[in-house]
Amino acid sequence: MDLEQKLEVLGAAAKYDVSCASSGSSRAGKRGGIGNAAVGGICHTWTADGRCLSLLKVLMTNACVYDCAYCVNRASHDTPRATFTPRELAELTIGFYRRNYIEGLFLSSGVLKNADYTTERMIEALRLLRGEYRFNGYIHAKIIPGTNPSLIDILGRLADRLSCNIELPSSSSLGKLAPQKLPEHILTPMRVVKNTLHGLLGDGSNRRAGGASAFAPAGQSTQMIIGASPDTDYTILKLSKGLYGHFKLKRVYFSAFVQPPDWMGRRPDAAPAGFDALLLREHRLYQADWLMRFYGFDAEELLDERNQSLSADVDPKCEWALRHPEAFPVEVNTAPLETLLRV
Repeated sequence: MDLEQKLEVLGAAAKYDVSCASSGSSRAGKRGGIGNAAVGGICHTWTADGRCLSLLKVLMTNACVYDCAYCVNRASHDTPRATFTPRELAELTIGFYRRNYIEGLFLSSGVLKNADYTTERMIEALRLLRGEYRFNGYIHAKIIPGTNPSLIDILGRLADRLSCNIELPSSSSLGKLAPQKLPEHILTPMRVVKNTLHGLLGDGSNRRAGGASAFAPAGQSTQMIIGASPDTDYTILKLSKGLYGHFKLKRVYFSAFVQPPDWMGRRPDAAPAGFDALLLREHRLYQADWLMRFYGFDAEELLDERNQSLSADVDPKCEWALRHPEAFPVEVNTAPLETLLRV
């Protein structure tokens, strides 16, 4: 394949990974360098040729040794395969930046040979960008589950944000749909990132030249697929709460499940709901997630063992209010902030 054909394949294959948003990282341009990173303003939409405006969103490779049932890039799926060399990816990124197509890079990958081999190729591409091309813009890099902690440390010193996708909300679902992946292969990298950030911030050494953080200054995030497994909204919100608490994640992203062409028969229970219903469910989970992160709500306040699904008819804040008429009316002139946030 030529470079354009690789971009078409690997750009399209990357669109199922939604865990990217505004950068969360601020770094000014430097004399003799190229690019900068701003806290906001990186918005994302992808085009047919794989460009994500204004973030180039691609896979290093869509070849994969794993055979996860929910993934369009799984080993058993008959699909065109492509792999960037580190040099190709670096030149593509800097070329798009110079033409003002993008402001940064979102780099994920299938698993080529094994997690460490794949990560080493990703690191080499980022080293070329940061070193040879002096690219100072935003980079979000995916951690491959099972990657050696020493490689995660190198990757985090080249990227602004790291993320390791948890994918499925329970160990049982992971065992059924992605048996080659173990929960500890996903949770250990998250723990490594959290502990590295905590250690560096604690001794004041987590600083690059110019004051920016030396290791993953925009923190870490993750993604969960919604609707590929029978896990309830209650399970998902409780897990999200735990991830925010234990790993200090910046975001948990939710992605409505897009069925691969041969999905029927691969899932151990009924077929997933229609895609429109899954999109609405994804939307409700984002609303609930926002309530937990910014409005002081707890997962157990929004759902419980008896009521495990968010309403399709009203948003979670309204649903909570309807269940708690005793909390209203509120005197806005005297009520504390915590109460006003719930109005």
